Amino acid sequence: MSKTSTTTMTVRLSGPLSDFVAANVGEHGAYENVSEYVRDLIRRDKERVEEAAFARLKAELAHAYAAPKSSYRPLTAADVIARNRT
Repeated sequence: MSKTSTTTMTVRLSGPLSDFVAANVGEHGAYENVSEYVRDLIRRDKERVEEAAFARLKAELAHAYAAPKSSYRPLTAADVIARNRT
């Protein structure tokens, strides 16, 4: 079972950024409070990063599958680990 920790962070916003957040929070906004808004932004950014990594992997696999068999060479797990460290 994994432990979940909670971290409290302070973010300072001023001017247009503060106004934008205020417009998205509360009675007329899409979020109940600023914390909910920030958590949603972080989740969306995390998802974007994961999708980009998956897209890179798919492109690499597509390239590998399109390569002629003559370009294949045997690799050990150590070879792959060493290649991925660079």
